[in-house]
Amino acid sequence: MSFVSAQNIFQSYDGRPILERVNLEVDEGEFISIVGASGCGKSTFLRLLLAQEQPSRGAIRIGGAVPAAEPGPDRGVVFQKYSVFPHMSVRENIIAGESFRRPLGRFFGAAKKAARARADATLERIGLGHVADAYPATLSGGMQQRLAIGQALAAKPRILLLDEPFGALDPGTRLAMHDFLTELRAAAPMTVFMVTHDLAEGFKLGDRVLVFDKPRWDPHDPGAYGATITYDFDARDDGIPFQTIKEVANVPDQT
Repeated sequence: MSFVSAQNIFQSYDGRPILERVNLEVDEGEFISIVGASGCGKSTFLRLLLAQEQPSRGAIRIGGAVPAAEPGPDRGVVFQKYSVFPHMSVRENIIAGESFRRPLGRFFGAAKKAARARADATLERIGLGHVADAYPATLSGGMQQRLAIGQALAAKPRILLLDEPFGALDPGTRLAMHDFLTELRAAAPMTVFMVTHDLAEGFKLGDRVLVFDKPRWDPHDPGAYGATITYDFDARDDGIPFQTIKEVANVPDQT
């Protein structure tokens, strides 16, 4: 039985179809990259996985459980814009990530001391120990994104959702973040879904690359139909010509 199961997913906004007939089975621990043209429903699908939205039809199940009605601590998310708390220090941001699982959302006494120690250990692991008392605004883009990922991981999610997490970074920082995410995944296996416009990035990091596109197209009414998964590539298969992948994915090569 697969860990993530999306069954016949449809999603519409005000009667306008965005996704239609999306079916997907994902094993626990897989890294799924999602690519496709702008506006083809990639981020919408991520929000459905997060349970931030509910599908118009169909169901998404995690670990065989009933479909979630709202986001929970089992699903972490990182956006392109650094999603950290600007009024909290770097250490406090990590503690906040862990506190999401607590009934009152706070630590007290010995538990607070232990949470601080765990946060410091996490910061050392992600290379931010030397700025634990600083505020996010004083950090570089790459450091802020490391903090955002560290905060998401502090909640120990079963699924990590990444929505173009490196899109705003310079090329050097972006490559460093690729290595960072690969190291984190090796140390703490989890199921990852990442939306990206960079096809090479998707194949570099993912186990599978899903292409979202519209199999039906009306030139007189471009919004008449929704998108679905048109290709499901094995990212480890070196036998697929990259130029062919670029053409079917309908996204530019940004490398």
